[in-house]
Amino acid sequence: MEERVRRAIEIDRSASTRQRIIDITTTGRRTGLPRRIEIFFYRALGRTYLCSGTVSRPSWYANLVAEPGFTFHLKHEVRADLRTRARPVTEESERRRILAEIVEDLNQPANPGHLPQPVLLEDWLGCRLVEVTFPE
Repeated sequence: MEERVRRAIEIDRSASTRQRIIDITTTGRRTGLPRRIEIFFYRALGRTYLCSGTVSRPSWYANLVAEPGFTFHLKHEVRADLRTRARPVTEESERRRILAEIVEDLNQPANPGHLPQPVLLEDWLGCRLVEVTFPE
């Protein structure tokens, strides 16, 4: 992976809202057609995640459960289309650790998610969460 792409993925707390927004293209679970949406990505515990936040039934998540291969589109300072894989995170203690770090990041003074403060972990525990891996 190119260094500039790796740096764009490995965001830290100083990343702007714009740097956290990507597109993903999933395969529709019923139609088999490509579905592209805009979404935030998160870094926690040194890994990359997609999370539905407080949206209860996102179609992108159902698509990734059915077909975990998808495209991760960097689209701002760095442009790249990366073939990736999703792993649903379902184990409660793992979810809690990851989401606690995401919520802590969202509660920083810069408020990168532009969410009403404070963001509460309890509100996010029901979200759909996937870990994103970038096969070389």
